[in-house]
Amino acid sequence: MRIGVAGVGRIGTMHAGNLASLDAVDEVVLFDPVPGRAAQVATEIGASAVDDLDALLAASDGVLIATPTTTHPETIRRALAAKTPALCEKPIASDYAEMSALVDDIEASGVEVLVGFQRRFDPAVAELYRRIRAGEVGKLYLVRSTGNDAEPPDFGYLPASGGIFRDLLIHDLDAVPWLVGEPVVEVYASGSVLVDQAFADADDVDNAVVTLKFAGGAHAVLVGGRHDPLGYDHRIEVLGSKDSLAVGLDPRTPLTSLEPGGPVVSADAYPGFPERFHRAYLNEMAVFVDVVAGKVANPSPARDSLTSLRLALACDESRRSGSPVRITQEVTA
Repeated sequence: MRIGVAGVGRIGTMHAGNLASLDAVDEVVLFDPVPGRAAQVATEIGASAVDDLDALLAASDGVLIATPTTTHPETIRRALAAKTPALCEKPIASDYAEMSALVDDIEASGVEVLVGFQRRFDPAVAELYRRIRAGEVGKLYLVRSTGNDAEPPDFGYLPASGGIFRDLLIHDLDAVPWLVGEPVVEVYASGSVLVDQAFADADDVDNAVVTLKFAGGAHAVLVGGRHDPLGYDHRIEVLGSKDSLAVGLDPRTPLTSLEPGGPVVSADAYPGFPERFHRAYLNEMAVFVDVVAGKVANPSPARDSLTSLRLALACDESRRSGSPVRITQEVTA
């Protein structure tokens, strides 16, 4: 099988290397709009390079899209026209109306398009999903999700980031409703600027708390921040009537217990998301290849992106108004 990669910046190069490591992939083909970049990366990882997107689509059984966000809709539509399954980094479009139209086009085409919400592919998160669906957790009472960057992003990135809810917390707004499997009926969000004035200058916040209420009565509390002095921290905890489970809690978690004999932060605490989600990214590529081969169903369909974006927009509305926002029943996991 030949898998193409469109865009070989930092994340695209990581994906290309992971694809090259898979036995099911015979060749990785690269394209990047920056002259010479694809050829350079191809030499480094043992792949091949082409000069344009049409050549990439013609040479590939499936294509991974890691180009800038503004190019995602056009690139996806060109993959649809070529009947080439795709995995696109989030977000697949910049705003809700554009994304909604794109999702309709994807579904009308019959071509599989996966969205790169890597937490769905994390083995521990996938096992949590399985246990919830199998009834092993019982009736869900509460979900808690923590997501803290080790260091703030480049301040020049902030005006184009979409804000903390559409950038940092969008992954939790995707993963948590997916895990719960019920519609969100109400959102409340609050935020503060505690790390740096640059976030306020960008009309953003750097620490935020979100409460989601689900149709069945369970709640989720999502917290996110732009600076954790001990390292990158992402955890999900689920409390139900039969079990209490956590993912992201291991010897590299940047958290110190003050209990006698409790865990302390190790020297190799997670420095960033590539290290924390290394297994997730590897598995994401393996699952994508299986979807291209028709072996498994798409675990991250494009329409689910509308759910997380709608919730992120509701978070922004709630933070600004100071009031909860009701969500229509059309928004489901």
